[in-house]
Amino acid sequence: MEDTAGSNPQSLGFTEKLKSWLSWSWTYVCFIWFGMVLIMIYVLWSPLKLQESLTSASVFLNTLTPKFYVALTGTSSLISGLILIFEWWYFRKYGTSFIEQVSVSHLRPLLGGVESSATTGLFASVNGEAEPRPSVSECKVWRNPLNLFRGAEYNRYTWVTGKEPLTYYDMNLSAQDHQTFFTGDTPQLRPEDGVMQKAWRERNPQARIRAAYQAIEMNHECAAAYVLLAEEEATTITEAERLFKKALSIAGKDINLLVYIKRRLAMCARKLGRIKEAVKMMRDLMKEFPLLGMLNIHENLLEALLELQAYADVQAVLAKYDDISLPKSATICYTSALLKARAVSDKFSPEAASRRGLSTAEMNAVEAIHRAVEFNPHVPKYLLEMKSLILPPEHILKRGDSEAVAYAFFHLQHWKRAEGALNLLHCTWEGTFRIIPYPLEKGHLFYPYPGCTETADRELLPSFHEVSVYPKKELPFFILFTAGLCSFTAMLAMLTHQFPELMGVFAKAFFSTLFAPLGFFADKMESFMPSSFWHQLTRI
Repeated sequence: MEDTAGSNPQSLGFTEKLKSWLSWSWTYVCFIWFGMVLIMIYVLWSPLKLQESLTSASVFLNTLTPKFYVALTGTSSLISGLILIFEWWYFRKYGTSFIEQVSVSHLRPLLGGVESSATTGLFASVNGEAEPRPSVSECKVWRNPLNLFRGAEYNRYTWVTGKEPLTYYDMNLSAQDHQTFFTGDTPQLRPEDGVMQKAWRERNPQARIRAAYQAIEMNHECAAAYVLLAEEEATTITEAERLFKKALSIAGKDINLLVYIKRRLAMCARKLGRIKEAVKMMRDLMKEFPLLGMLNIHENLLEALLELQAYADVQAVLAKYDDISLPKSATICYTSALLKARAVSDKFSPEAASRRGLSTAEMNAVEAIHRAVEFNPHVPKYLLEMKSLILPPEHILKRGDSEAVAYAFFHLQHWKRAEGALNLLHCTWEGTFRIIPYPLEKGHLFYPYPGCTETADRELLPSFHEVSVYPKKELPFFILFTAGLCSFTAMLAMLTHQFPELMGVFAKAFFSTLFAPLGFFADKMESFMPSSFWHQLTRI
């Protein structure tokens, strides 16, 4: 057993060396093979009567009418056009080229290829071995702290526009959250809890509502059922608030239920204009449950305080949560930038700043904007209304387009209220990209921008929304190639149809020029090698 175990590393090392040697020699083997093919063609030129075959082929091609060439080039243009359309659709949907993906997935292993250094070099350990990229933590999906009410807000949008604002993936994540949050800590499930577990998993909203009523019939004090009705059946915020108050009165000592219900009640008060009451409820909730910082209740508090224009209180909250040891969010970074921009934006002028330079306060504001844009580069286009807003999803990806939509949806009004803040943002936000020219490889104030945000955002955001991609992807080579091929063959078909004789002369001149190097190579070989040598080879 020991001998076998000891020999495995040696055999594995030999295999790796063999693979690396094959990969290294592949390029040279290709050149050698190409040279041998040329030599074999020259040697077998006479025995195989290649000259007669070429002559007969040229005679056959000369007998073809121009209509044949028009059909040939037209068919080529059609096929390349269809490939171009498919490649473009695939790139728009998945963000990559289909041909390139198939080539990398299936052909590279056959050719002995390895992963590019761009993906492994950044996460290499001291001894040179590649460490796994921390994509799981980078692309973790979070519950949106300010998510809307399905019945009173999302469904209204569907009734008016006929579009679904939530994706199935997003709603499925919410179902898992509710199922874990409301029944995960129960030591023994009651019958109504079992019904509610199935209710959260139901895809049809009406089926979920019927299951909630079934749970209430089984137990009139089933608080989770009233929570579901408040979220999905209530068509107004007032009705949702009434149902949440009913759920709060029967929630008992279930901490998860109490936190969720009190938070939603505070959000109801905020939406109904009772902002001071909402602020008090949020502060009390944060004092009562200080260890639940992961729920990001402070983001609800920041938005409500901004609505009250209580900027000193906002600064006090930021002083506690905008700490280097705590996770960041678009709300934290952009609210900090808003406060600093607000102090100088009313008198800011790009022309005056270019003449006299930036003051210390203006420099602090610009640096805060650059910091915020580096964290989430998608937000400015929504704040500056360069992209249209949609309803925010129930889950967001930090630093992604989904987080940008959620932030701008609630905070655009606060930026508009601060005079000149959007003008300062407009003049300075693009300067961030000069500080971080290679965002996927190296960051400035934060870790490099994760490359997985586009895929996750496409799952979270509805299909009618154009997902913002950073950094902007260039068109793949194969899309450009098929576009050029389609255009070129279409032009050849048109010219051959209009000017058949002229195109025939052009084609003959082109092919004679193309094969001129081959003839030159054959002549040189004739003069370099003795004729008896070629005679012996042809006899063999």
